[in-house]
Formats: sequence, structure tokens, C-alpha cells
Amino acid sequence: MTSDSMTPQAATTPRGGPEEPRFRYTAALAAEIEERWQERWAERGTFHAPNPVGDLAPADGAVPDEKFYVLDMFPYPSGKGLHVGHPLGYIATDVVGRYQRMKGKNVLHALAYDAFGLPAEQYAVQTGQHPRITTEQNITNMRRQLRRLGLAHDERRSFATTDPGYVRWTQWIFLQMYHAFYDPEAERPDGGRGRARPIAELEAELADGTRETPSGTPWADLSAAERAAILDEHRLAYVSEAPVNWCPGLGTVLANEEVTADGRSERGNYPVFKRSLRQWMMRITAYADRLVDDLDRIDWPEKVKIMQRNWIGRSSGAQVRFAVETRVSAGEATGGTADVGLEVFTTRPDTLFGATFMVVAPEHMILDDAVPSVWPEGTKDAWTGGYATPVEAVAAYRAQAAAKTDAERQEEGRAKSGVFTGILATNPVNGAAIPVFVADYVLMGYGTGAIMAVPGGDQRDYEFATAFDLPVVYTVQPPEGFEGAAYTGEGAVIGSANEEISLDGMSVDEAKTAIIAWLETKGHGHGTTTYRLRDWLFSRQRYWGEPFPMVYDAEGRVHALPEEMLPVDLPEVPDYSPRTFDPDDATSSPEPPLGRVPEWVEVRLDLGDGEQTYYRDTNTMPNWAGSCWYELRYVDPTNDRAVVDPEIERYWMGPRPAENDGAGHPNTAGGADLYVGGVEHAVLHLLYARFWHKALYDLGHVSSVEPFHRLFNQGYIQAYAFADARGQYVPADEVEEVPAADGSGEVTYRWQGTEVFREYGKMGKSLKNIVTPDDMYDAYGADTFRVYEMSMGPLDVSRPWDTRAVVGAQRFLQRLWRNVVDETTGETTVSDAPADAETRRIVARTVVEVETEMAAMRVNTAIARLIVLNNHLTALPEVPREAVEPLVLMTAPVAPHIAEELWGRLGHTGSLSHEPFPTADASLLVEEEVTCVVQVAGKVRDRLQVPVSIGEDELRERALATAGVQRALGERGVRTVIVRAPRLVNIVPA
Repeated sequence: MTSDSMTPQAATTPRGGPEEPRFRYTAALAAEIEERWQERWAERGTFHAPNPVGDLAPADGAVPDEKFYVLDMFPYPSGKGLHVGHPLGYIATDVVGRYQRMKGKNVLHALAYDAFGLPAEQYAVQTGQHPRITTEQNITNMRRQLRRLGLAHDERRSFATTDPGYVRWTQWIFLQMYHAFYDPEAERPDGGRGRARPIAELEAELADGTRETPSGTPWADLSAAERAAILDEHRLAYVSEAPVNWCPGLGTVLANEEVTADGRSERGNYPVFKRSLRQWMMRITAYADRLVDDLDRIDWPEKVKIMQRNWIGRSSGAQVRFAVETRVSAGEATGGTADVGLEVFTTRPDTLFGATFMVVAPEHMILDDAVPSVWPEGTKDAWTGGYATPVEAVAAYRAQAAAKTDAERQEEGRAKSGVFTGILATNPVNGAAIPVFVADYVLMGYGTGAIMAVPGGDQRDYEFATAFDLPVVYTVQPPEGFEGAAYTGEGAVIGSANEEISLDGMSVDEAKTAIIAWLETKGHGHGTTTYRLRDWLFSRQRYWGEPFPMVYDAEGRVHALPEEMLPVDLPEVPDYSPRTFDPDDATSSPEPPLGRVPEWVEVRLDLGDGEQTYYRDTNTMPNWAGSCWYELRYVDPTNDRAVVDPEIERYWMGPRPAENDGAGHPNTAGGADLYVGGVEHAVLHLLYARFWHKALYDLGHVSSVEPFHRLFNQGYIQAYAFADARGQYVPADEVEEVPAADGSGEVTYRWQGTEVFREYGKMGKSLKNIVTPDDMYDAYGADTFRVYEMSMGPLDVSRPWDTRAVVGAQRFLQRLWRNVVDETTGETTVSDAPADAETRRIVARTVVEVETEMAAMRVNTAIARLIVLNNHLTALPEVPREAVEPLVLMTAPVAPHIAEELWGRLGHTGSLSHEPFPTADASLLVEEEVTCVVQVAGKVRDRLQVPVSIGEDELRERALATAGVQRALGERGVRTVIVRAPRLVNIVPA
């Protein structure tokens, strides 16, 4: 035995059961091997990844030129622990990391914990236990479960977002945002235009006159408050009084991304209401173009890129002004009029000649001043809603709309409601007076809160026009035979001309360009780009989050704390619960738990103007804050001088145009080489992390433009659940499958004799179908669990869990074990005699195939190739060392414990984790003979073993002489013979 392998304990025999060989690879033996190797890896730092400099650098400072940074999406330490669906991505990254390490790369793979968040706080509300206690207990349990899985993590790099050292740097990054502004004209190191700059540079430019103040007043003549207000208008992090998503059920406000399409909270499914509150915001909109454009520089699934593009919602079009000349409330006594105007954004300015009415959101400010007191001449009864005056009609409609959520207002398929406002607007292209309606399907938060309606080209406008008897004008020629409704297809522009311009006959794109130029010339509008993306609401009225490193003076002005005062720690609070925990109380206001600690809120500080009383912000950051930058902490986890050392960041994450990510994808934007996680984070986490990273890049803290170069979305492991006729769930592992007695192949399911019904979906305690990793460790061992999860199917496809199928993975490992170890004696049985030629060829082919599949993250097919080779060796009288050693090495990424044990038993010292991945002898890949398929009229009639070098003439003769061809031809002659040497001959009968 070698120093890295010891004789395992004899497997125990169950009482009363059949006697097993002492050294059979059972769950008990697997557990002994696995736990021993896990201890050994930890003791020896097997998976420690050296940094080029700093505390984690090797003594000689030498690190491999080739690196591979593999990253998992941040796990939240749930109190429920893991079920078998959770480790899928972790096993996948471990397999890839182990493979890349054997390919000679310096692999960085670590795991930390996204530990702030609502679940621990809600548990604290229920129990009174501090969220930190709950969180740390959950982390301990999760670490135990994951360690038992044998993941090759560098444990020196692990942390939790709640660690004071991590909180410090999260708060520091927030300060960088606060002390920065976005200059759209500044040049970036990568050659682009537009980047963040220190706010001090903006202040200097305002002071020396390089930039004018908004009012034109010299900077020196402004008060301190006026100067602060100007700077605050530009900061990347700023305080704003704005409409927010207020969720009383959670006691906090939510970002747009945390609200579902149904107008409810993503977490907890509580109703969400609009409220105006003073909150911290992040100016993510400044980065909208870069967040869209740089998607082309990274290797992400197209579906995720599309989701991000759609969320940002960049649209090019025109801002158009419709004149509105009407009596206004302030001037009605004197008969005064005013041109208040109505602006819309449209992506289809070419359809302006087809605009026959306008619609504004119920919240639009024009309804406050411009609604007349009487209905204009020609108002139709259907437009009035039954009210005597426009003022009454609009007031009533606005009240109704205020009671609806945004989701209710935009629900597809519901009848279009609205009312005429009495306001008439003038279409700038033809001078037509068109009615302005108010309708709740138009939202104030998108565009200008007003739309021009073109029922001939938009189905929603068409339905509204039909309901209110409004004209329909087509501006794009429908195809012949088109009947009714809106036409949204391509075609030539029609009906779009005035005395100065004609769009008729143009294409849509040509018409857009022409009409925008005309609008700009006439002063009626201009070309522009709009975005769906809104600034990120960053305040949460919760306890369990990072405090803001900001204070307010007696006048309410914001002051940033100096870096030496970081971190700002959370105080103890008497009560964790929000005071407004009525989920349906839209009028309630948030009262953060931190506000109940006056001795923490009120603080005496000297921030440069002498000691004064300041007041801390009682909000906390969202849990997204900590997950925005953890990829940087992994690479430099002990640094207390900088958020990340530039040389370390450049080594692990810097741009490398060479093929560097293991899959042949050029890495020009930098970032982690591989990031694996669920597609549910396609917008929230990934968009926020990209924004923070780009800001840090602009400010010179990182060299990489993007945080994650390659993204891979793993599928999900789901499970069957079983419910009885009452809908009550029963334990899934106790359900029996009963085949139909008639042999039809149909099955029914029974639990304790009662029929139950199967459904397919997620795992959950309430569904009584959870299987935990601990269950698998006990029943099969970690390696079997790993092999099963990786062999269930492609990584990016969801699949059902079936515990009964796990035995197939176990059998593979048991055969591998028997190919090396005698189950009775425990002795190594391999032969040192040379392998036969066929075995050598199979080994060489397997090496090439496994290498190809692993590089493409097709681990399931790589395992299939290993099984084929393993089965071939099982059938041999003796297993040759030269064949089984490559098999053990290739198996190591997916089943590392048994591979380590077998490697030691084969006489090797040290761990195989850094052994080179096998290489194939090229000469063995050359096929001496191949199988030639012989067809007659396209149907296979025979096969021939022929030399690879056979010529066409010889192959034709041999094919015509085969018995199968002779039988198929019978008395028929041959019209032609198609030869594709050496693999195919197709004979066409006469």
C-alpha cells in the first residue's frame, strides 16, 4: 500500500443477510474511502489555488501561466438544507474544474454564502432568534453537506456576505458609486466612450467654469446646499423622492425586478403598491447602452442575452410634440387659453399620418390643468362614460384606475376601458384635431405616459378604436385580400403625405428617417432612444442587510462616512418585525427596525467641520448588494487594503484574447472563465453584477470589462409527487407502481393499497418527495451520487429524479473497483502484461472522446464513453494496467474518491488531482479496417470489413459479389453503382 491509500475496513454484513465479499464496493466502503480522502485533501491543501502575489502566493512566486476560474452562483444558506436538486450545478463545476486541473491549469474554485436576506429575518420575526445565529447554523449544515460531496474547493477563499470584512468592502463600493458620476463623453481604456469619473472632477470643472451650472449661476455664488443638490443630480448613488414599489406584507420597498408580472412580490407573493418615498437609488440607466452592447462580447446563452436586452428595453424612434390648445383651469374666468402640448415617444414615427386619437395615463399631469369644463362640439356619447362634463368623467376614471395594479391594468384580453378627456390635440403632420382619451392600459412609468394611437397598425389601438367608434387609417399597404383589424406586417407606406413631405411608396425604414428629419426641421420633434430600464431602487426597510455608510445632518443633507469608519455594523434591535405587516394596507408606511435603536441612529462625528450630531440611515441595502461583487473577493479574499489587488485581478479575470476558457471561446472582455447557475438569475443578479463591475472598471479598480465571460445555465432536477383523491400528498418513496393486468403497459400508483395520482414538478417538504444528499451518501456513497447526477442527461436540460435508477451509477463504479481490486482479498489484480491491440485502440478512442465531451461540458456522454471502456475491460481475462490507469484518471473528475483510492492501489503516491489527463497515441486512432455499408436502392443489404485504403474499383467489385446484394438484385441488372470508399456503396437496380 502507498502512503495515500490504506486497507479499507471490511464491509459489514447485514444480520441475517447473505454474506458479502469483505472488500466489495458498498455504500459503507464508499463512505470510508470518501471521508478519508476528504480529510486528506483538506490536510494537504490539495485544491489550494496559488495567487501571483499576496498572502496566497507560493513561496517562490511561480504560478502557471494558464489559469481557469470556475464559479458557481452564490448559494443562500437555507434552513431546510439541500435536496438532491441543489448540488447539480456544484457537481458540474467541480467536474469541469478537476478536468481543467488535470489539463495543467491553475484552477480557482471556491464557494461562499449569500447570507443576508429575508428568510433569516422572517424566521427572526417568528422566533426572536437573531438572524446571524440562524444564518451561521445554516451555513454550517450546508458546508457539511457539500464537503461530503467531495467538492474541490479552495476553502481558504470561503466567506459569507455577513462577515464584517466583506461588509466593509460592500460599503466601500457603495461609497465609490456615491463619489462618482457618469460622463457620457469621457473615453474609456477599451476605446469606448462614456464612463464613470470621480465626482470631485465634476466639482472642479463646475468650479473653474469648464462646465456651466444648470442655472448658469457661477459655482462660487451658490450655497453649499445648492452645490450639493447639483452634484447629487449626477451621482451614481443618490437619494430620490420617487414612486416606489411598496410591499406592506414584507414591510419593505422592492425593485422593479422583484415584482412579478401580476403586481406581487417575487418573494412571498404579497400585493405591491405604488408609494412615493425617499430612497437610495443606483443610476444603472447610465450604463444601459453598455449593458446591451457588451452582451456581444461575452459567451452567454442567447436566451439570457435576449432577456437582458428586453429588460433594458432600448428602443429607437422619435419624440413627437402634439399641440394642445385649450382653456385651462387657471384662465377660465377670463377665457384664457394656453398651449400646454403633449409629448409622445414612438418607435414608428412613419405612422404619424395614421394617428387618429391619443391616450394618456391616468397619472399624466396634463389631466391636472388642461381638462375643459364642457364637452367639445362633436363629442360622441360613447366617449363620455355617461358623465355631464369632462372634469367629472376624468376624475371618476382616475379614481377607478388608482385602485388597480399595473399588472391588472395591462392584463391581456380584458376589455379596453377609457374616457374622453375633452382635450383635442393637433397632429403635427396633417393638422387634424384628434381626441385625447385617458385609459389605464397606458402607464406613467413607461415613455412619456402618453401614446399616439394608430389603430391601422397596432392591434391594441384597433380594439380601442373599435370600442369607441374612432377612425382607422392604414399607413402601410396591406397585402391583397387582407380583411379587418390592424396590419402589422411589412409593405410600402401609403396615405402619408402633406404639402411639404410625402412618405408614400417608401419602405418603413426609409419613411422613419424621412419623417424624423422633417419633424426636426419643423420643430415638432426629434429622433431619440428610450429605455425600459429604470434606476435601481437600493433601499430596504429591513434589519438583516448591510447598513448604509451614510449619515444625515440636522438639515437632512447626506454625508458619506470616511473609509476608516467602515464597516458600519448592525446594532442589536429589540424587535425584528416590520410595524406595517398588513399585506393589504396600501396606505401604510415602512418603519425599519433600525429606527428603534436611537442610540445607534444618533451619533456624534467629526466629518471635517467639527464634531456634530448626525443621524444614520435606518434602511439597509438589498441582499443583491453582496452578490454583486463576490467573484472579486474569491480571487483576493484576505486583502484588507484594497477591494482586490490589481495584479491578482488581472491574472484571474483580465481580458485574454487567446483561447482561454476551455471551450475555444476568445475572452476579450475578461471575467471568470465559467459561471454556472440557474436561468432564474438572468436579469436580477446578472444585470446588477455587470453594472457594479463596469463602474469599478471605469474607476480603475479592475481590468476586466465584464465579471463573467462564459455563462452556463444548468437545468433542474425535478421529482414526481403523489396525491390521493383528496389532494393530500403521500410519501413518494412509499408509492408502488402497479402494471395493468391486461398487459397494456399502463400503470397505476398505490400507497398503502389506495390509488394515488402522480404529478411532476419541484421537490418540497409539503409534497413529501424530498430526497436529500445525506440519503444518497448513506445508501450509495457520494461518488455514486455524483455519477448519477452527471449521467442523467445534458446539463442544461431539466430531468426527473428517480432513486431506483441510481443503482446503474453504482454498478459502473463497482465494476471499475472489481477491475482493479479482488473483492475477497482486497489485493490489486491488474496485469503488467501489454494490452492487446483492440484494447489499446479502444483506450485511445475513449481518451479523445472523453476529452471532447468534457471540454464541451457534455459530462453525461463522457460518462457513457467511460462505461463502454470499463465494460470492455471487465470482459477481458486479465485487466491490463496500461488500460485501466487511463480509465481511472478519466473517471477522477466525476468520481474522485474511488479514483484516488484505486490510483493509490495501483502503486502511485500522492493525489491524482494534479496528474496529467491521459493523452491518446495518435497511431492507434488510425483505423486499419472499417465497416462498409452496402445498399441496394437505398436499403442496407450487407456489410463488408475492408481496408481503409481500399480503392473504388475494388470496393465496387466486392460489394456486387456479396450474398446480400445478389439476393436483393435477383434477376435485375445494375443501372449504376455509387461508391463512397471506404464506408458506403449504393447499388441502383436497372
